[in-house]
Amino acid sequence: MQNHTTAGGIAVAQRRSTELEDAIRRDPGGFRVLTGDRPTGPLHLGHYFGTLANRVRLQGLGVDLFLVIADYQVLTDRDVAERPLETVRGLVLDYLAVGVDPERATIFAHSAVPRLNQLLLPFLSLVSVSELNRNPTVKDEIAHSQHSAVSGLMFTYPVHQAADILFCKGNLVPVGQDQLPHLEVTRTVARRFNERYGHVFPEPDALLSAAPLLLGTDGTKMSKSRRNAVNLAATPDETVARIKGAKTDALRHITYEPEARPEVANLLLLAGLCQGREPAAVADEIGSGGAARLKRVVTESVNEFLAPMRERRARFAADPGEVRRILREGNERANAVAAETMQEVHAAMKTSY
Repeated sequence: MQNHTTAGGIAVAQRRSTELEDAIRRDPGGFRVLTGDRPTGPLHLGHYFGTLANRVRLQGLGVDLFLVIADYQVLTDRDVAERPLETVRGLVLDYLAVGVDPERATIFAHSAVPRLNQLLLPFLSLVSVSELNRNPTVKDEIAHSQHSAVSGLMFTYPVHQAADILFCKGNLVPVGQDQLPHLEVTRTVARRFNERYGHVFPEPDALLSAAPLLLGTDGTKMSKSRRNAVNLAATPDETVARIKGAKTDALRHITYEPEARPEVANLLLLAGLCQGREPAAVADEIGSGGAARLKRVVTESVNEFLAPMRERRARFAADPGEVRRILREGNERANAVAAETMQEVHAAMKTSY
């Protein structure tokens, strides 16, 4: 497997991503994206600016978008999924609220597509234990796990992810740099399957995200579990309360200095993203207004930005039957695609009995 964790490997991935953007503009119909989220809680602004906005952008360009609600993958580091029905429904509403169009995108639940998981067995035969053991993302997850021991699912997670991507023959995967090793496992699995049994799967490319990193309101990584994020489903009052409690510093004059003043810079970045402006320009306007004016500007910017999402979410939330229909039809399409792929797999492996 190639090493995409080095500076050279990342540079190659970045150049390839630039080429892919040009190719997408020329022929969006030639690409199918597989991406998604684990239903472990509501999505927040960090998710929006990190991944969701890019998914909607790709959808708008005409790329075939598959969004997996990875409910089985919750079990990689948790004993059980908490309130799965409520959380999955909330995730669907988050997708619809940000502008995912169910007529142009396939939203489906991992557990609803059994043939997808059938791919895991032949795929595991193509990867050695030592290769999985060296995967830096898996090593990092194991190191930060709160459990005394990790499950086999955690260890095989990159191969499970390969099945997620390849069941629908996804050939484009939007990722951050930290996810490149996982995608390299997928590329390796596809290549080895094709070499052993005949060509069935594409070797998917990484589309690197240039999204800025938003910190949580406490100055640490924005996280569902740390209660330091503005959720996409937050009410205006909840948004006010969350930003009111955000960390700043003792200096009254507001400047955009990410290294020297990370908490202030993070709030300026959030306001800038919501306004479509540079954070330094927002800082210049606030000037000597201090933390109070900074938080007021951020709150107003976020609430104005979220307003159309809240409206779309409320419209769909008022019709639970429609939300169920969207997920049911997405599951049906994903199952149909998985059935076609498994037919090809059985034919290639000569197991069509």
